[in-house]
Amino acid sequence: MLSRTADNIYWMARYMERAESTARLLTMGQRMAILPGSLHRDEWRSVVRVTGCEDLFAEDGLVKETDVIQMLVLDKDNPNSIRTCISRARANAKSVRTALTQEMWEVINDGWRKLETYDVKEARQELPSLIDWVKTRASTFRGAADSGQLRNAAHDFLRLGGVLERAEMTLRLLDVKYYVLLPETEVVGGTRDHYQWTSVLHALSGNRAYHHVYGGAYTPWQITDFLICNRTFPRSVAFCFDQLQYRLGRLAYFHGERAACHDTIMEMVDNLNQLEKGEIFKIGLHETVQNGLKMTSRLGGEIAQAYHF
Repeated sequence: MLSRTADNIYWMARYMERAESTARLLTMGQRMAILPGSLHRDEWRSVVRVTGCEDLFAEDGLVKETDVIQMLVLDKDNPNSIRTCISRARANAKSVRTALTQEMWEVINDGWRKLETYDVKEARQELPSLIDWVKTRASTFRGAADSGQLRNAAHDFLRLGGVLERAEMTLRLLDVKYYVLLPETEVVGGTRDHYQWTSVLHALSGNRAYHHVYGGAYTPWQITDFLICNRTFPRSVAFCFDQLQYRLGRLAYFHGERAACHDTIMEMVDNLNQLEKGEIFKIGLHETVQNGLKMTSRLGGEIAQAYHF
């Protein structure tokens, strides 16, 4: 398989997943921002901070919802905006149309200019429906791949890009919670804290799955364990790491050789396997998240090097 084709498929999947993840991040930001007293807490700054866009906002003064929507939904010059991600996913898909099913191409191609018709006022008014549109498009794209794409190296690169991006966003969502809580540590265990933690689950569509595992008890350490260590929830870090190891193992088989990325993902999986229940809070949530992000970034670079992206 040509490295250029693999590169396009891998990044097409990453951009589709990133668009959905950004939409989920906005959902979480909205839920946290409506809490009493949030006007003075600057929850939206925590959202832009974990997307790497904080430098685009002034250090003093509150970050407004309209500013965030402009930056993360509509801005064509921001590489992390939903508009840019969908546009880049389409550009990559156009280059490898023969490696995709017709349904996969149609999902990406149809309506890709939708966000160009919005101004920030309209986008803010229709944000819930826009978020649903993005999530539905990403889900339909994955469904089209599941039902029609050959299980060859192209499919593995597609899944590889998607789960790597997903693991990073789950970690970043947990970092939003860390940054929101940081200035007000006395609220740990209170009503605000409970609502913020359940907002993380809501953003990752994990409420029902969490309830099946833990019942009705919502505690920070259980939610953290669920989103990082649970191997059966498809948006958990552990599940994504397992999938990364599986896909990289298949690619090693197809290509007949291993590379540094194969050793790195083995290390990442082993590190999670060694964590015991409740241990993340003892180690430190922020430290665990930052280490996870550092490892996923390293893995992404090694994948690009191994397959000549």
